[in-house]
Amino acid sequence: MTVEKQLNEATPAVFKKGKDREVLLSIRDLRVWFELRRFGFGHAGYVRAVDGVSLDLHRGETIAVVGESGCGKSSLMKAILGLHKPTEGEIIFDGKNINEVGQAGLNWYRSQVGYVQQDPYGALPPFMSIERILEEPLIINGVSSKQERRDRIMKALEEVKLTPQAEFLPKFPHQISGGQQQRIVIARAMILQPRLIVADEPVSMLDASVRVEILRLMSALQESHDLAVIYITHDLSTVRYFSERIFVMYAGQIIEKAEVDSLLAKQMHPYSEALLAATSDPDADNALTFKQVPPGEPPSLVKPPEGCRFHPRCPYIIEGVCDVKMPPEFEPVPSHYTLCWLHDPEQN
Repeated sequence: MTVEKQLNEATPAVFKKGKDREVLLSIRDLRVWFELRRFGFGHAGYVRAVDGVSLDLHRGETIAVVGESGCGKSSLMKAILGLHKPTEGEIIFDGKNINEVGQAGLNWYRSQVGYVQQDPYGALPPFMSIERILEEPLIINGVSSKQERRDRIMKALEEVKLTPQAEFLPKFPHQISGGQQQRIVIARAMILQPRLIVADEPVSMLDASVRVEILRLMSALQESHDLAVIYITHDLSTVRYFSERIFVMYAGQIIEKAEVDSLLAKQMHPYSEALLAATSDPDADNALTFKQVPPGEPPSLVKPPEGCRFHPRCPYIIEGVCDVKMPPEFEPVPSHYTLCWLHDPEQN
């Protein structure tokens, strides 16, 4: 049974309406550019990994950032985590500009943001026991009481359904399964009681049946702890079961954003349409059906094309417009936004 069918049969998560709550994280015109240097010749340009991204995340809300490899998802994630310093723009968390808080403020911010990595085995130190892995962030963040650390570790293991806890504490990562490793990664992300979780393709390295379990677990934790979650993925097939809004990235930009049901029902940008067309089909009768996807490759982020960055691959290109001017943000239907000249009233 596919992941989609298993999730369809599961009881859907009851998400809080994050958009009706106050903003927890606000990103404004964020740019993360990496300088290229040619040996012996100095500056050789920039890689525009994130190029003008803006979004708001509300308390208790789950959003998905989707796009193919190389679109800028990981660079955006690392900027949000405080691992990349923005070239321009602002990251405001709970009213504080993270670029201006200093090292002490940055340490506080990182304690408020949990990180669930894509590869659980690579994310866990092989020379540490499970107890030590979960204890380390508590020690770093000044939890001096050994009993308190023990209590919080036991609670974290219980929440991720690794019981009896005493059996897991002395084990090392190679002694447990991939699904159990990912549960440890989630427990470590939750151990400091954060308000935001950044999950970087948290189920892509797992078997199909285990993916469903992990997504259900994360949904339950999001609900019980009132967590805001940023779910980063290239796979639209699971997004509808775990997110309230979708942000589609292409070539360093957010090119479409909307509530999940709205975007999955009708894509307003040709790239989003292509991304959904490439999603696996749960119907076995369609397994060998080849779908039409745009030709070519994503553009170079060192020298992106003029105008709309998707226009070299777009089947609906408007000559003299799409290849000349960068589109502004249009709102074809309420709360559904896109960077696409097809929705310019003057073009229709």
